[in-house]
Amino acid sequence: MLRLISRALAVFRRKIDSSEAERELKTVQGVVTQFCSDYGLIDELIYFTSDVITGNVFLKVGQEVTAIVEEDKAYGLKAIKVDALCDSCHGNGPADSYARISFGSITSLMEGANYVDHTTYFSLDVICKGFEPYQGDRVEVEFCTPLDALSRKALSVKPLRHKHVHEVCITSLHGRNGVIDDSIFFTLESLKLPDGYTPQISDIVNAVVVESIQSCYIWRAISMSLVKRQ
Repeated sequence: MLRLISRALAVFRRKIDSSEAERELKTVQGVVTQFCSDYGLIDELIYFTSDVITGNVFLKVGQEVTAIVEEDKAYGLKAIKVDALCDSCHGNGPADSYARISFGSITSLMEGANYVDHTTYFSLDVICKGFEPYQGDRVEVEFCTPLDALSRKALSVKPLRHKHVHEVCITSLHGRNGVIDDSIFFTLESLKLPDGYTPQISDIVNAVVVESIQSCYIWRAISMSLVKRQ
């Protein structure tokens, strides 16, 4: 009987360990943009509750923090640990710079270089394969901040979230911009298409979309292929 109980406990522990391993945790740096008595937001995107703040610190809007973040079905991104940063927090790092991961939006586009949230510069050679940034795109940035510099330089840039959609309909077209399924924005200025294909209203398509703030839409198609024409 004791052997059976021991085996059952061992199986249970393995299941817990497996479940923990499947959770994708990321350490990010950001700024508190909203805070009430028991919850708040980091970079208007990451939800956290007051019980995950370490060090018995009272956070306020504008406070820089680091957070351990996981994807959450209810909140999208949720912090499971939040640490307040102070001016001396970088003292144990490299003397000339330190690296962090952060979330933000593409705020400006220039030939050969872009900016995230007006502060993080990046050149096109650090973008992940298959992704062409567009103003409003939500991105995950690994960046380096030289201690004597005013802006941060990105080491890598990739979409914050992306997904594949299948057999959806183009519902509107206005000039070079359009909408898929009444919910996904696209622009011919930044859209990969098969040779010879021009999108038309009522086309049924497959698409790869990224999270992007475009007027009343929160997704942007970055590639599209025709399934059938109505």
